[in-house]
Amino acid sequence: MFGIFSPAIIFAQTTKNETERWNMLEEHSQNIIARIKAIVEEKFKSEGSGHDWFHIARVMRTAEAIGEVEGADMTLVRLGALLHDIADHKFHNHSLEEGPKQARALILEVGGDEILANEVAAIVAQVSYKGAGVATPTDSLAAAVVQDADRLDAIGAIGIARAFAYGGSKNRLLYDPAVKPQMHSNFKDYATDQGHTINHFHEKLLLLKDRMLTGEGSRLAEERHMFMEIFLNQFLEEWEG
Repeated sequence: MFGIFSPAIIFAQTTKNETERWNMLEEHSQNIIARIKAIVEEKFKSEGSGHDWFHIARVMRTAEAIGEVEGADMTLVRLGALLHDIADHKFHNHSLEEGPKQARALILEVGGDEILANEVAAIVAQVSYKGAGVATPTDSLAAAVVQDADRLDAIGAIGIARAFAYGGSKNRLLYDPAVKPQMHSNFKDYATDQGHTINHFHEKLLLLKDRMLTGEGSRLAEERHMFMEIFLNQFLEEWEG
């Protein structure tokens, strides 16, 4: 007969304790995600340049789908997706530091610890496209997933709509045949470029398919890329009359 300190009883108690601890951690993570979601939705619900709450929500859904396939840490994926545009450089004097800084502060504000705050800030720092000639590697699977999800929302039908919405918000021309695309070799030149919206397709959007970092992201990019090519061919045909 087993005594009070039998291996079976100790194992059962340890397993119960680990399960309870896991459930507490999961509940805490879900609470943090919910609070961040509420903050971000309120902040971006009326944004009009294509970087609105609906964009962020789509990125999170896509990131979740990719993350499940790729086996990423879903807490990091969800928080990284929710906060990836919290302070986009396009609206913050081209600063690449403001986004990670605000993301980190918000994670701490809603009860996350330093480790989580730093991990999410690192994801936010690695999402942005920085020019055709600038590599944008990531140092974690979660960051790769969020980067791919954000770039998928920049291509295809919605990507086309967002490109023209942003161009309109900046008073940019639809197209000027005399102004050729620039394959920017550094972030500063890319960030300060004022070219027309059709150039943006050549300088960024048509390049994204081959810059996906995950297998699932690459798969999802194929159809969206083809749709953009069809659109551009039709646009130029109509432009020429």
